[in-house]
Amino acid sequence: MSPEISTSKYQFDLLKVGVSAEGIAHVEINRPEALNAFSTQTWRELGQCFTRFKSDGNVRCVVLSAAGRMFTAGLDLKEAQSGPLGKPHEEGVDVARKGYYHRLHILEFQEAISTIEKCDKPVIAVVHGPCLGIGIDVISACDIRVATEDAYFMVKEVDIGMAADIGTLQRLPKVVGNDSWVREACLTARKVTSKEALFVGLVSRVLPGKREAMESALETAATIASKSPVAVASTKHLLNYSRDHTVQEGLEYTAAWNALAHNSHDMALAVLSSLKKQKARFPNL
Repeated sequence: MSPEISTSKYQFDLLKVGVSAEGIAHVEINRPEALNAFSTQTWRELGQCFTRFKSDGNVRCVVLSAAGRMFTAGLDLKEAQSGPLGKPHEEGVDVARKGYYHRLHILEFQEAISTIEKCDKPVIAVVHGPCLGIGIDVISACDIRVATEDAYFMVKEVDIGMAADIGTLQRLPKVVGNDSWVREACLTARKVTSKEALFVGLVSRVLPGKREAMESALETAATIASKSPVAVASTKHLLNYSRDHTVQEGLEYTAAWNALAHNSHDMALAVLSSLKKQKARFPNL
């Protein structure tokens, strides 16, 4: 079910990482005894992993899943209680100075999750069981999301007295495209079933169980990995840019980007293989 590890550089304490010969990486959040709750170490390792993927030509597509009985219980609240989030304001402490360093902590957390989006290799999230709080931040930074029938989603931050601050409020409206639904989900912290998630477009596919969901994700990853890595990286990069800019800005940027990308040997190889009705084999990025 998971690609075999082909390199020792992807070894972490809270992540299991495998890379197949075809260039499919499988990242498994591996903290099942804590219901995959995100500790500081978890999100830092996730950021380190996807930062490395970006410059690793052997990786063409990534599948992100989680071990145990759920995707994630969200933020590790026990750890958070001893960190900046849980410390009450102390008498005599300058609020501006405390806030300055708290802001830096939040920015570091945001950047770690944003590496998923910034990695030019497409990322497919496989969600099973509950996906709570920061889980929404993580999957909304992914390119494709599939879920199991028993999966459900909750933007839980309002239930712990805060607004989601790691990407959900910025990305979810663009993922779903229904402002009313997003506001309802974020303001009520209600449970969203996989069936509803499919209906609103949060996920693209719902499978009976985790095995089927993983098989589906790996099949999609294999298809993507078989394409020109220049074309795939360019497509993801330009989709992200165009999402955040006007149509005209997106067109102009695409023209500048493709002025270079069109010089790839992949285009000629793809056209020739298509004419000969043969499967093209592209070199790594």
